[in-house]
Amino acid sequence: MSTEARSKLVRGLICVVVGLIIWFLPAPGDLEPVAMHLLGIFVATILGLILQPMPQGAVVITAVAVTAFTNTLAIGDALNGFKDSTVWLIVSAFLFARGLIKTGLGRRISFMLVKAFGKSTLGLGYALALSDTVLAPATPSNTARSGGILFPIVRSLCSAMGSEPGPTAKRIGQYLMFNSFQFSVITSAIFLTGVAPNSLIATLAKENFGYEVTWLGWFWAALLPGIISIAILPYIFYKMFDPELKYSPEAPAMAAAELEKMGPMSRGEKGMLGVFILTLILWATTQWTGLNATAIALVGVAILLILHVIDWQDVLAEKGGWDALIWFGGLVGLASGLSKVGLIDWLAAVLKAALSNITSWFLAFVLVVIAYKYVHYFIASMTAHATAFFVPLGLVAISAGAPVELVVLVLGFFNSLNAAMTHYGTGPAPIFFGAGYIDQGTWWKWGFVTSLINLVVWLGAGSLWWKIIGLW
Repeated sequence: MSTEARSKLVRGLICVVVGLIIWFLPAPGDLEPVAMHLLGIFVATILGLILQPMPQGAVVITAVAVTAFTNTLAIGDALNGFKDSTVWLIVSAFLFARGLIKTGLGRRISFMLVKAFGKSTLGLGYALALSDTVLAPATPSNTARSGGILFPIVRSLCSAMGSEPGPTAKRIGQYLMFNSFQFSVITSAIFLTGVAPNSLIATLAKENFGYEVTWLGWFWAALLPGIISIAILPYIFYKMFDPELKYSPEAPAMAAAELEKMGPMSRGEKGMLGVFILTLILWATTQWTGLNATAIALVGVAILLILHVIDWQDVLAEKGGWDALIWFGGLVGLASGLSKVGLIDWLAAVLKAALSNITSWFLAFVLVVIAYKYVHYFIASMTAHATAFFVPLGLVAISAGAPVELVVLVLGFFNSLNAAMTHYGTGPAPIFFGAGYIDQGTWWKWGFVTSLINLVVWLGAGSLWWKIIGLW
């Protein structure tokens, strides 16, 4: 047995042993033993994604198989995540990226960006961040916005600058991928319409706390911490990843020459551009049309196939998309199962009991926000997170004396900011991670650092802003 094979075996056994230990622990409170069984499988799966004894998809499909075989969840519940609309939106985003690359439209757009902002890598980081910010108010899906619109451009831009997964990833790709993903999180927090779960939070706040969230009220409260985030994060990420390509004054001239060499747009490019714009318009108007973002994306893919912009072999060859379908869909199913067996409700009750005796409302409020944030390590969906924790943890802070408006809006912001840490915390995460530029350890390390920065900006500077505007 080779050293690598032995290492993978040891890492796999660690996952199994930890899972078995949790499996056989007595269930706390009123929980049934099945809750501990599923928790054991879930924790073993997360460890498997960290230690990687097998590829991610293999780890998750094994976990789903064990869950169903042991009847921890019924087979329909175990497979439930694979029908989740966000999972299929992710697959569609990968296919859009393939179309942009295959036709050359992505390369053309990339050179246009390089021509306008290519004098520095940092300038490109800010340009992409601002692009996400401009799109966010009218695109209530961060997966559609960041994964479907910006990811293909970022991916093509990396290729155009000679940065591919592997030895050249650090040239520019690592920085642009991480920066672009993190801004999908930031812009989701800034705007009420930036991501669908924000609307769920507004509904929960009205039904449970009697507080009505308005678009302007949300934006006004997020304004200062949002501006600070936009101002500092591209620079901080630039220092984190230290891209090899920093300054190239010849880049704009090179881009202009390449655009001239490409000549007029081809039929494929025009078809791709037309579908791209149509999809963007439909995504941006879903709040009025009522159309589903995933349905729009699938229609876009269908039109690309009908127009022969991409063909069925391109769909079959998109390994990244199908890999994401397996591991992200499986995780969503397992996370949904945790709620089904009552474990999430139990954890929320424990957190509520632990914080309920704190006399300082501000301290209780801060601890609630921190708990609300870091429990997202166990959640693969912003919607599931809001459903499970927004009301019970909001009640903890409010019962300690925290102002209702402050609690509602800040937990609303952090429902998006939570997703900065892992490669599965929200829809765009597996898209950007799946591109292969950043390994999992690096993603988690800098994701955790980013979560601390977000706490300082949004809970630190934000608290001063919220005092000024009268939220407390």
